[in-house]
Amino acid sequence: MKCPFCNFEESKVTDSRMSMDSQAIKRRRQCLKCNQRFTTFETIDLTIQVLKRDSTYEDFKQEKLFSGIMAACRHTRVSHDKVKALAYRITADLMARQIREITTKELGAIVMKHLQKIDTVAYIRFACVYERFKDIKEILDAIDSIKNENYCCLTEKNNFNSEDAKYGSTTK
Repeated sequence: MKCPFCNFEESKVTDSRMSMDSQAIKRRRQCLKCNQRFTTFETIDLTIQVLKRDSTYEDFKQEKLFSGIMAACRHTRVSHDKVKALAYRITADLMARQIREITTKELGAIVMKHLQKIDTVAYIRFACVYERFKDIKEILDAIDSIKNENYCCLTEKNNFNSEDAKYGSTTK
């Protein structure tokens, strides 16, 4: 590691610690020539290429994923922190799968799967952009498809809540 003070190429590590989110290692170094101390951060550089619809490639950026999800979740009950956590979770899953390339279609499907569980309005907003709906019928079909799934889940949830009420549980 090159010293930022004298540009000498050798230094020794005096301390190493994991960062708060365990995504980097913080190292305290000391230059072997001028004895100045400095801090470095080491992170894994796993670049994922995103194959876009126009056949061009672009580096995967968690910030871009976050802003796309945030746009779909704007003015819904989904918090900024929840969107941030979702973008982080999707990124971590992609890294864990050790993929080097993903299509926008695959990435969009992953996001939609997560959004469908979190918020129906955000899911439909994202689907409108991702699926490129051409008319209102396609949007209504998407709403109908999740309405049926949500009705089933809502019925199960209501049955569960009525059981809670029966036994005096106050947890939700």
